Amino acid sequence: MRYADAGVNITVADEAKRRIAAMAGKTFRRGVLAPIGGFGSLFRLDRKRWRDAVLVASCDGVGTKLKVACAAGIHSTVGADIVNHCVNDILTQGAEPLFFLDYIAMGKLDTRILEQVIEGMSRAAKKAGCSLIGGETAEMPDMYAPGDYDLAGFIVGAVERKKILDSRRVRPGDVLLALPSSGLHTNGYSLARKLVFGVAKLEPDSYVAEVGNKIGAELLKPHRCYWPLLKNILARGWVTSMAHITGGGITGNLPRALPHNLQAAIELGSWPVLPIFRYLAQIGRIERDELLKTFNLGVGMILVVPTKHISRVEAELKRRREKFYVIGRIERATRGKSRVVYSGQLPL
Repeated sequence: MRYADAGVNITVADEAKRRIAAMAGKTFRRGVLAPIGGFGSLFRLDRKRWRDAVLVASCDGVGTKLKVACAAGIHSTVGADIVNHCVNDILTQGAEPLFFLDYIAMGKLDTRILEQVIEGMSRAAKKAGCSLIGGETAEMPDMYAPGDYDLAGFIVGAVERKKILDSRRVRPGDVLLALPSSGLHTNGYSLARKLVFGVAKLEPDSYVAEVGNKIGAELLKPHRCYWPLLKNILARGWVTSMAHITGGGITGNLPRALPHNLQAAIELGSWPVLPIFRYLAQIGRIERDELLKTFNLGVGMILVVPTKHISRVEAELKRRREKFYVIGRIERATRGKSRVVYSGQLPL
């Protein structure tokens, strides 16, 4: 028998990896020392630029948004998702993205899917100034159902030690400024899929008037990357802390950006809830608190800004024609630990 008789075709994999290397090579920035294909990837920090650099690393996945991509037959968006999600995660500590590695696993290698994913990944990495310098493509018969695959990403960035965002610098009175999301980003899809494809019995190409879009296209909107928008603001030290609103929603993520003795007071209704969330809330009869701890509800990133800098941050965002919303302030914790307290009503 040959390896191919067991379901692993090395020849097809090698050809796919050659095309992947060509796409990834277009993302290379200064510091990449070796082409894709070695047992390890090499990257050198520019000593002239970085004086006291601290490396920041993170890894994540796209979750069951992959099931939507498979149902719709569109895979480039999830490739962008994994890069943008990871870039945003290290951004919350003030880090600039340097390089990225991916892991893709399939039961049977489908080069069409693989190349779509890598194309989206490469495009997003290039926009973020992040080099795609390595990864792993695994063909694993019997591990995945036909057409299914898994995707994970690993990122390394750097920040000057004195510019690391530190929640201990957050003070009562600091302003909470929200940047909008494009949709669900990469979280809440297990519930969203159950509601859309199970309860509502929709197909990916079903048009939903309440959303103003085909439901598959709406659910596959890419996770936004906030690094290009915020890098100048971070360089000037105008923000003390940030929260990337991912799994757990505002309720679960904002306390991670606060010290234990402070809490976030948020005014519901101070930002527009996107139509997709109103639609999901309606068909699932989801209660307010469940919505707030499951979905981002239209908020992708929250900045904690000292009052003395708020006008500068707002001016920079306006200059870039970016929407933003003042959604609350920091106050002393009433229960001795960081948490989010809400007032007002969600505009559902």
